[in-house]
Amino acid sequence: MRAANKDKPKESAGREAAAKEAGRFAYGGLERLIHERARLSILSSLASHAQGLLFNDLKALCSLTDGNLSRQLQVLQEAGFVEVWKGFKNKRPQTLCRLTADGRRRFIEYINALENVVSDAMAAEEEKSSVVPRSPEADGFMPA
Repeated sequence: MRAANKDKPKESAGREAAAKEAGRFAYGGLERLIHERARLSILSSLASHAQGLLFNDLKALCSLTDGNLSRQLQVLQEAGFVEVWKGFKNKRPQTLCRLTADGRRRFIEYINALENVVSDAMAAEEEKSSVVPRSPEADGFMPA
């Protein structure tokens, strides 16, 4: 009976460690809306231009077509990431796009989550180089 009680703290510690690790690599901060390449490109461009960008400049920076940029801006606008302003310059219509305050905050949170992904991947790579690989067969596994 005493041996079982001595093992309890070890079991408890193991469960606590597992609980801390549960969902460790889920990266909840990665918003699916942002993760699409064109939208990530748009948000990155707008984040680096606080005053916003004209539609054609944004289109060139992101290598998108008029239609694709329009559609992606609509999605981002509906989600509250960007605001779109219409106006005229020299009697020509112009469209200004920029991040909303909430969009900038959410994009920074997304970048922080990406930094965690990169940090974890780099740590795993460093650990891999210091650990001698062990064959899965040694643990009773067979190729599928």
